[in-house]
Amino acid sequence: ARIELLQGPNNNKQVIELYTEDGLDRPFFCVLRTPGSGNVIRVVNTAPVEFPMTASVVADSINPDVSSDAVLGGDVVIGGDLGW
Repeated sequence: ARIELLQGPNNNKQVIELYTEDGLDRPFFCVLRTPGSGNVIRVVNTAPVEFPMTASVVADSINPDVSSDAVLGGDVVIGGDLGW
């Protein structure tokens, strides 16, 4: 698998090339710092179709200043930038 961290349009992406034979016995965990807004984490399965992959990206900490008043059908903030 290839894990890519993209931080804005004008920066070079950071890449982790990962190989494991059995992710159930030896799973891979990683903490990536993504300061600021506009960060994207991309996970690409580089194996053939015969070897599927399950991946998840979870926030380790959340900005306490962000409003948690979710509104169904409300405004969507892309990239977490609330100051626009």
